Amino acid sequence: MQIRTIALTSLFIFSGYAAFAQTDTIAATKLDEVVVTGQIEPQSIKKSVFNVRVISRADIQRQAANNLADVLNQYLNIMISPNAAEGRSTVSMFGLNGNYTKILVDNVPLVSDTGLGNNIDLTQINLDDIDHIEIIEGAMGVTHGANAVNGIINIITRKNAARKWEINTTLQEESIGKEYEPAANKGRHIQSIRIAHNIGQNWYAAIGANRNDFTGFKDQRGGRDFTDYDPLDLQHQRGYSWLPKEQIFTNALIRYQKGSTRLFYKFEYFNEDIDFYNPVVNSEIINSSKYFWSQDRKYNTQKIFNHLNAVGKLFGKLDYNISGSYQKQQRNLDEFRYYIQTGQKISNPRIKYQETEVLYSTGTLSNFFKNKTADLQIGYEAVNTNGYSSSLSGDFNSPDQVGKDLKKRIENYDIFAASEIKVNERFSVRPGARYSFQSKFDDQWAASLGLRQLYDNGFEARASYGRSYRTPIYDELYTYFVDTNHNVQGNPDLKPETGNSIEVNFKKVTNFDADFSLTNALSSSYLDVNDRIEMAVVAVVPNLQYKYINIDKYKMWNLSTTHSVKYHNLEAKAGATVAGISRKIDSGIAVSDDKFLFTYQLNANVAYTVPKWNTVFSAFYKLNGKQQQFVDNGSLTQPAYNLQKIQSFGLLDASARKSFFDKRLDATIGARNLLNVVTVRSNIASGGTVHTAGTTDFLMGYGRSYFVKLTYNLNF
Repeated sequence: MQIRTIALTSLFIFSGYAAFAQTDTIAATKLDEVVVTGQIEPQSIKKSVFNVRVISRADIQRQAANNLADVLNQYLNIMISPNAAEGRSTVSMFGLNGNYTKILVDNVPLVSDTGLGNNIDLTQINLDDIDHIEIIEGAMGVTHGANAVNGIINIITRKNAARKWEINTTLQEESIGKEYEPAANKGRHIQSIRIAHNIGQNWYAAIGANRNDFTGFKDQRGGRDFTDYDPLDLQHQRGYSWLPKEQIFTNALIRYQKGSTRLFYKFEYFNEDIDFYNPVVNSEIINSSKYFWSQDRKYNTQKIFNHLNAVGKLFGKLDYNISGSYQKQQRNLDEFRYYIQTGQKISNPRIKYQETEVLYSTGTLSNFFKNKTADLQIGYEAVNTNGYSSSLSGDFNSPDQVGKDLKKRIENYDIFAASEIKVNERFSVRPGARYSFQSKFDDQWAASLGLRQLYDNGFEARASYGRSYRTPIYDELYTYFVDTNHNVQGNPDLKPETGNSIEVNFKKVTNFDADFSLTNALSSSYLDVNDRIEMAVVAVVPNLQYKYINIDKYKMWNLSTTHSVKYHNLEAKAGATVAGISRKIDSGIAVSDDKFLFTYQLNANVAYTVPKWNTVFSAFYKLNGKQQQFVDNGSLTQPAYNLQKIQSFGLLDASARKSFFDKRLDATIGARNLLNVVTVRSNIASGGTVHTAGTTDFLMGYGRSYFVKLTYNLNF
């Protein structure tokens, strides 16, 4: 299957390059999409100096995606890293984890367990009110500050309605692999509603709610009420391979617009419950009867998001754009003894396990010159993050903090400036710089330079350089998990990492006639990260001691090509990327090889519309090539870094979306993970380090699943 897909994708790419040298045959053009990320003012993709990728709402609807992880799974240079044990999914770009990619909503970074904008759980981002998603690869530290080392993902929400009233209600049912039975509470069950209203000429308001009930994936385990426990046999263990969780999303927005003045306020509340059913089953005799019980836990996460934005004219000339945000995330833990036969719970008091509270503000002034040849933007960013961890969590209790809660505040106050100079109608230059005043670390700085050249016949060329930085997260600074079997420590003396990136992009748009166009692109990038933070073995006596230290040097180069064709009712896209990654780790006890390790990705998707039926048929495929990295072997006597290999796997989704009753009812049916991926083979030992040359599997999905989605639209 993978060989056939590679062959078809290669043929598609070759045919795309055959069109690269052709000229436009007609003057008919299509309006470009408008993007806002990294721009001085909203403008078309063609005019943007940065290479911006856009995921439209239509793309999201064709996938019938439940959350951001479902959407990003199909795109090049992106890997979704699921953690079945914690119920989380995070993003990885160019081999770097979620700490290096900044995720924003309407240009405001989202709060997470460890800070702001990074390592976000993608399953906690709902898609009901999303207009489109903008992705920029490369260092974006000038416009978006700390931790935008290898790119940003900016989610743009809907803030207007085409009709006076728009009321949308949705029901979606989905299997979890082979597990689906509503009466037995198996499967995924989703309900949502969104109401939007244009109030007169100037006001707009919207409110929405969504419930996502994921009942868990048992796989080989026995579920909540299983008692035939065998510690040596996975098929005789209680619980779930993917933990059950229920999510509640609510949001509200109000917007005012008159002339050049625009104001909006958005509020979101999120609540998530994750159930952990301990695989270990105990027993006790009560009144001559044998009762089975387990020590179970429920993790509760609550988030609130406030965003106030104002756009307008200052002194009738300067353009201002100011945002203020207050966000809070709190994680609670309920631990209890659960008696399996009776369902009785004996609970301990709920504890506040972790909390992150953020005050954030950013603003810009632009349009300083009447001459449109050049524009200047100056801005600020202020971040005040207060982190908290309960003493009962145990992971942050250094000897002088035993029994105490840990509270730490980290602040930074930044100023930045960017200019866009139009040397002529076709050539633009964009330099920029940022300086960050840090409360915890040495002051940091970022710089960038972008170039854009437009040629005849739809040919575009872009090049950019960026320097950015990543500040250490809460866990890296303050972790302290030491007992007779473990010694894992954070490091308050860590210094920020620095990253330099270069990207070159070529794009060709060929319009043959009103119903036939080709778009071909070729990109190459290089990323160099210094002082990368890594957990490493720093001592072996009296036991293995791990500590976060600045030891890692990371280099990456990437070559990507993407192609799309639109012909009448057919739209198809295909792409390929290859990356080489080099990591040099030197802990003073063990040193890794710094040779380049290579991986690749292929993707393709197709959509065919049948107007007579009001139906769109879609298919999405992505092949993730073999991944490699050096991992410490955990040896007490001969510590070293061994090569870990994760085998390739492919993801295939398909759907059909049909509208009924003059588009009042939309029905989508389809399947995810048609290739039935559950586990992926790796040579890393299940304990987490490479002790032997054995192999193990780790969960990547929950197998082939099917869904039905119904949306009723009442617009008037």
